[in-house]
Amino acid sequence: MEQMPVGLLGNLSKVRKARSGRASSWDQTGRNQDYWLISPGESVVLADIEGPGSIVHIWMTQFCRRILGPGLIDPVQGNYVAPVFEIHNALGLNWEAVDPFYYRKVLLKIYWDDQDTPSVLTPLGDFFCIGHSIPGNFAALPITVSTKPEERYTFGGSAAVNCYFPMPFNKRAKVVVENQNDVPYGQYFYIDYELYKEQLPSDTVYFHAHWQRENPNHGWGPQLQVNSPETNVANLSAKDNYVVLETEGEGHYVGCNLSVTHFQGSWWGEGDDMIFIDGDTWPPSLHGTGTEDYFNHAWGMQNNGFLFNGSALHESIIPGYQTSYRFHILDPIHFSRCIRVTFEHGHSNHLSDDWSSTAYWYQKLPSKKFEILPLEQRLPIVIKGAPVIPMATPAKKMMLTDEMKQNIEIARRREEEYVERRNQEVAKKLEKTRRASLGNIEQVRAVRRSFNKD
Repeated sequence: MEQMPVGLLGNLSKVRKARSGRASSWDQTGRNQDYWLISPGESVVLADIEGPGSIVHIWMTQFCRRILGPGLIDPVQGNYVAPVFEIHNALGLNWEAVDPFYYRKVLLKIYWDDQDTPSVLTPLGDFFCIGHSIPGNFAALPITVSTKPEERYTFGGSAAVNCYFPMPFNKRAKVVVENQNDVPYGQYFYIDYELYKEQLPSDTVYFHAHWQRENPNHGWGPQLQVNSPETNVANLSAKDNYVVLETEGEGHYVGCNLSVTHFQGSWWGEGDDMIFIDGDTWPPSLHGTGTEDYFNHAWGMQNNGFLFNGSALHESIIPGYQTSYRFHILDPIHFSRCIRVTFEHGHSNHLSDDWSSTAYWYQKLPSKKFEILPLEQRLPIVIKGAPVIPMATPAKKMMLTDEMKQNIEIARRREEEYVERRNQEVAKKLEKTRRASLGNIEQVRAVRRSFNKD
């Protein structure tokens, strides 16, 4: 019998019959505008790959800013340099603000083979464990997030994100982003893949991810202190538990991230995890002892991020906000017919907090159709400060001098001219993105044709 290398890196010591390729946002004109600008309300195909193959790595970074008024930076020339604005508005050179919630306004969708519905359907940020639209720094084995200090722990802060979940497919893989915002956003990306000549084995399962939210969870006693005698109520059914995942088919669950906005000011994680497999009634196949225990911490969530578990955002940094992750890479949870992954929200579901989650799993196709909440029901709740300061208006009784009136009118005309010139450049970039999407599709096809000839 042929001996095969084993271990996490064992495949690196053996030649494999595969062709590597990449779909990315590179500037196909040969210049240095290496991001795509995605129009409001538009879906754009980032990659459309003919199988058999596997997506092996996704890297992304993105930005979204709103113009508050005219700046002194030329709107034409300023659109053709690196899209990084680290100039404070107080200096008067530019006047714009980050859209604080665009991570929830952009959807990531991935389609496998002949399915008409996506197997991955999540807000862009939450797929990469950016809960509440607030990025932090962490390095798990399948997902990493990296931010600069000035962007870290801010609503809408820019970040570099990576996903290393293997995503095999037989016929086709299509990766799409949908911008449900009312302003454009910029997207840099790599989608690295492998092509194979032979069909994948019949026991191959396909990667899935789905996001959902309960805001708030329906608690029976949110006014009661956590860990008080009054909350020591029996829960022997999981009837009102928060549901992270409910699906049918054959495969294995490989983890989730969970974002909690806690309103009571006490402790949100006293509830147990309960995972029902293949028609379990009671008790479930897996019953835990507390939410922080499921995430492999103890005595609350700690501000640590490890390979398989940890905090992507810790509530000690921004009180009231927590994002936790747990990846079952070495201990996947198998199911043959169906699975239901649930958590109590507070002991016996007494709390009424805002919970949202992304579940990750593999299963055979076809898979069930999943829905996602509309945009207005996905936006984070702001419980501390405001991400964007509203525009001030002059006092009603204030008497304006002729010079004040004149300068207000000058600013109005300058803003109209600024916005018009900027919009002309934005329109060019939107059309360039549409052409680049078609170019990516053709480039991927060329790689497949070349590989087939070898």
